[in-house]
Amino acid sequence: MKLAPMLAAATLALTVTIPRAAHAFCGFYVAGGDQKMFNDATQVVLMRMGTRTVLSMQNNYKGPPEAFAMVVPVPVVLREGDVKTLTKDVFAHVEQMGAPRLVEYWEQDPCGRGYEYETQRSGAMPPPSAMAQESAKPDGLGVTIEAKFTVGEYNVLILSAKDSTGLETWLRQEKYTIPAGAEPLLRPYVESGMKFFVAKVDPQKVTFVDGRAALSPLRFHYDSEEFALPIRLGLANSSGVQDLIVNILAPNQRYEVSNYKNVTIPTNIEVTAAMKEKFGAFYTALYDRTVEKNPGAVVTEYAWQATTCDPCPGPALSQADFVTLGADVLQGSQAQPTAYQNADFVLTRLHARYGKDMKDDLRFKEAKPIAGGREHLVAGNKLEEGAVPADQNNFQGRYAVRHRWTGPLTCDKPVRGRWGGPPREISARPGFTPTGIKPAVDLAFAPRGEVKLASAVLHDVPEIDLKVGASNVATQVSDPPMPSSGSASGSAVSSTEAKKKSGCGCAASDRNGSIATALLVGAALVLRRRRRE
Repeated sequence: MKLAPMLAAATLALTVTIPRAAHAFCGFYVAGGDQKMFNDATQVVLMRMGTRTVLSMQNNYKGPPEAFAMVVPVPVVLREGDVKTLTKDVFAHVEQMGAPRLVEYWEQDPCGRGYEYETQRSGAMPPPSAMAQESAKPDGLGVTIEAKFTVGEYNVLILSAKDSTGLETWLRQEKYTIPAGAEPLLRPYVESGMKFFVAKVDPQKVTFVDGRAALSPLRFHYDSEEFALPIRLGLANSSGVQDLIVNILAPNQRYEVSNYKNVTIPTNIEVTAAMKEKFGAFYTALYDRTVEKNPGAVVTEYAWQATTCDPCPGPALSQADFVTLGADVLQGSQAQPTAYQNADFVLTRLHARYGKDMKDDLRFKEAKPIAGGREHLVAGNKLEEGAVPADQNNFQGRYAVRHRWTGPLTCDKPVRGRWGGPPREISARPGFTPTGIKPAVDLAFAPRGEVKLASAVLHDVPEIDLKVGASNVATQVSDPPMPSSGSASGSAVSSTEAKKKSGCGCAASDRNGSIATALLVGAALVLRRRRRE
């Protein structure tokens, strides 16, 4: 049977990826002959506890119906009991919960009987509700099939290799057309003893809907002291910079990277009402500006207890979601079936941009709790800004459209700055629909270059040197690299230049054209491919 696999750079984490040209993937495709394959969106979620990692991955594949496969580096030999298929809805829950959000508030009657705006209040509006080893080939290539089994529609092989040249040759002999230059990227994983999880799809077991294979998400788990994301493998098909969104779920624990600079996304920014219709474009511009000012940094966009939120863009993650994503195996084979119910999972969302000059994978470390992005007043009756140390994780990228009170003031001592839902006279108007809480999902499809930050914000943002009404022109450079391990330096990428690059994070403007994608890795990690126009 002719196979057309996809070699996807994956790791120990969690992500979502989205489209465009077939030459720019975060992971690279391995196809039979000269067939073309496209992966509209890959979402990966990683859970982490102790040395146990559970990686869940969803692929929305569009391509020739003959076959599909992916290859993921893993630290150990996986067995049949370590792998299972999942349903898809949990990935949308994870993305929605960690996404940047837009809220809309109205100033309450300054002379009305409103609540006191408490400095410890965190929300102005209530949230809506075959296992033996066998020689792969007797040709001395050093490739061994360590295990083979079937899970759902997937025929799984676990491979080991003595050298990367032998692995590359073996893949080619098995009719996999791999990108030029793949061997140097495979080499560090082979030399470190990594295995390769190869999941091939049996086309007889797949249903195609509108040309897309309705593939079951895959989940597998393993134990390893190292918590890292081997994203360098995905550079083989990249022609420029790539974006990677990593979502990590862990009991009572936030994560950040240990080998690159960490920054938090600017939050609690008041924006113009026009951003209600351009929120995705606004957020991509804000992220671009943040990495321009912090080249090579990994940006924390969310860190919050996963069973609660304020404001909530949708239902919080449930115990059923945690079990689906791997809580049932987080504590090892001896864990009690209900042990996960006592865990207070934290959802961390990290967003990185990297290029071909990247020297190291993403390596994660535990981080202390932070808070920020809440409707929370601090000294001077001022809304909190940025991220601050906290007892528990309550940080989010939150942006607000605020409507000042324009009605009469009928008292001697009006109290300004109390925010909530729309006044009755506004909400009663025919056809009135409040924005509610709008998450910036599907950022891979968000347009770039449509929003000028200086015109979109209503106050200065010192963190990124942004002044209201000021010119927002950044130096343009090509192929900005991630800095070498441990460095906080690197080359900035301007918003204009970013639009010209392809990668795994932002969007293609033409949804009907050829769609390719990137891939992922993380504890609850979501990788998105981005085409920059």
